Amino acid sequence: MDSKLADFSGKWKMKSSEHFEELLKALGVNVFLRKIAVAAASRPAVEISQQETTLSIQTSTSVRTTHISFTVGQSFSETTVDGRPCTSFPQWETDRKISCEQTQQKGEGPKTAWTRELTNDGELILTMSAGDVVCTRVYERE
Repeated sequence: MDSKLADFSGKWKMKSSEHFEELLKALGVNVFLRKIAVAAASRPAVEISQQETTLSIQTSTSVRTTHISFTVGQSFSETTVDGRPCTSFPQWETDRKISCEQTQQKGEGPKTAWTRELTNDGELILTMSAGDVVCTRVYERE
């Protein structure tokens, strides 16, 4: 393993979240489902395991649990935050940041992407974007 690459492994709890409802709105999620999603996603538990450049990320909320597994530099299938299937291509932006472009497999909608970055003080910053709207969620290790 490249010793310079950050290790995202661990259990993470969310410290702050900005613009999540606006992100859902930009994705066209109706107001009723947005309220449920915002409430459910207010306290997600995130568990990440990492083997070299392969990451497995499980996110659990009171409503559902999602799991993605990918190798940085290889495209994979996942669903957007609003449930649309997409092809994602994660890349190392820096040795501490993974950025991922998402291409919808069918249908219309804003361009979506996400990044995960480890800060020098040990926080994990997840950004999700839909068009011009960016949601930022900050996590700390449990």
